[in-house]
Amino acid sequence: MAPSWTFGRKLGAGLALTAALTIVIGAVAVQSLRTVVVAKDRVITVNARRLLDAERLRTAREQKGSAVRGFLVTRQERFVAEVQQARDEFKAILERLVAELGPGEDRRPLDGVERAEAAHQEAAERLIAMRRTDAPLDAVSRAFDELLDPRRTQLDAAIADYVAHEERQRDEARAAASDAAAAAALTVQLIAGAVVLFAIAIAVVLTRTLGRQIGGAVSRVQSSSAELQAAATQQATGSKEQATAMSEITTTISELLATSRQIAESARRVAQIADQTAQAARSGEGTVEKAHESVATIRRQVDLVVGHMLELGGKSQQIGSVVDIVSELAEQTNILAINATIEAAGAGEAGKRFAVVADEIRKLADRVAGSAKEIRGLVEDVRASVNTTVMATESGSKAVDAGSRHFAEVASAFKQIAGLVSTTTDAAREIELSTQQQTTAVEQVNLAVTSVAQATRETEVSSDQTLQTARQLSGLSRELLRLVKPEAAA
Repeated sequence: MAPSWTFGRKLGAGLALTAALTIVIGAVAVQSLRTVVVAKDRVITVNARRLLDAERLRTAREQKGSAVRGFLVTRQERFVAEVQQARDEFKAILERLVAELGPGEDRRPLDGVERAEAAHQEAAERLIAMRRTDAPLDAVSRAFDELLDPRRTQLDAAIADYVAHEERQRDEARAAASDAAAAAALTVQLIAGAVVLFAIAIAVVLTRTLGRQIGGAVSRVQSSSAELQAAATQQATGSKEQATAMSEITTTISELLATSRQIAESARRVAQIADQTAQAARSGEGTVEKAHESVATIRRQVDLVVGHMLELGGKSQQIGSVVDIVSELAEQTNILAINATIEAAGAGEAGKRFAVVADEIRKLADRVAGSAKEIRGLVEDVRASVNTTVMATESGSKAVDAGSRHFAEVASAFKQIAGLVSTTTDAAREIELSTQQQTTAVEQVNLAVTSVAQATRETEVSSDQTLQTARQLSGLSRELLRLVKPEAAA
């Protein structure tokens, strides 16, 4: 390191070297970890999957054997289909295991499994063909024991050999992964030891070199901190006085702002009430107009009722005239009936029937005369009611005219009220607008004063912090000088 280097450069160079060595350790550790992970992944993904497929081979072989036995016992063709399905699954698993073999790997165990399965399948097909030819069950059973059972044992042995082979492969891969991990750990430990030794050497060199530079810098910091402490004390005193004055101004403006807001709220309420009053006046004016129209409609209906009543009186008079004619006809009919009765009595036996008819006609004439009298009484009652109704209707018409005049006067009054309320509303709105402008101006002033007060408080806090920092800096400089140059501090 050159003597002209600064403190930062020296410290940066030492940290850079330490970081470079740390990166080397990390790279070695990462590479070792990758090697271990690859080995472990092979054990987990390849060997474990192959062992699982071996167990599936056993399961497929057992399914095929069960299906063969089922056919030999029941002779049902569905068991033959199950035999073929189990063999297809067995071959698919075997082909997948063969395809997964890498270059240089021993495939003789899989070849042995394939040959044993082919022999087992051949024996099974011979037994199935024998059973289909209605061979005796004893012969089939002997063929099963002599032919299929040994082939099954050979197939199980071949699968067991493959499982043992894969387990050995798995154990070897696991051991290789453990060895790689141990080698990686040893390499990382050696490099870490070298880095620690190198870091100690760098620390010793930096300590001796930086001690001299720090001593000179601390001396200059002591003088600067004394000057900074004096300036900070003076600034803190001025800031406290300014903060007190700004606090009093802020309080006064806050009270003025609250008063302005109360005035604005009152003006807003007055304007709102004036608007409501104007709406009520306009609504009342509309209601009066509707009532006036209703009264005019009532007047027209009353006139129409009077016309109908007069027409009803005329009709009742016509009915009375008709009733008089009916009464005269009844009297004449009665006289004619009496004369017919007299004539019938004079005629003797020949006029008895005519006398009976004449008597009935007379009775009918009496009933007609009675009904005519009742109708005449009813007509007289109708005339009296019509006259009474006409008089009452005329009185109602006069009352309706008076009400219409009163409604016109009320409508005129509502119009005057609406005009006065509109004037009041405009004035209230002008007051509200002026108050809002005043409130906005006061809020702006309050905001500005608040900002100034905040800045003053921050300045005060900053001054206190500066003073405290200056004191701490002075103490730290003395402590640092004592650590670097104990003889100078003494």
